[in-house]
Amino acid sequence: MKGWLLMTLGTLGVVLGAVWTLQGLNILRDSMMSDVRIWALIGPIVAFVGLVLVIVGVSVRSRAKRREHEQARTP
Repeated sequence: MKGWLLMTLGTLGVVLGAVWTLQGLNILRDSMMSDVRIWALIGPIVAFVGLVLVIVGVSVRSRAKRREHEQARTP
């Protein structure tokens, strides 16, 4: 179970960051955020933070699995 929360939040951050970037660049239209340049700046930052969370989550998960595997092998 370890790492799943970080990976989920990170994935959400990447998706939201991408949407906000596209809205800020007026590629996704019909929104109050469309063509507002601040979202073109905030979006990539949120996406980057999300990507970092995904990487940390994967690392935590793999360490936990490795530790679990080592404990199973040790009598």
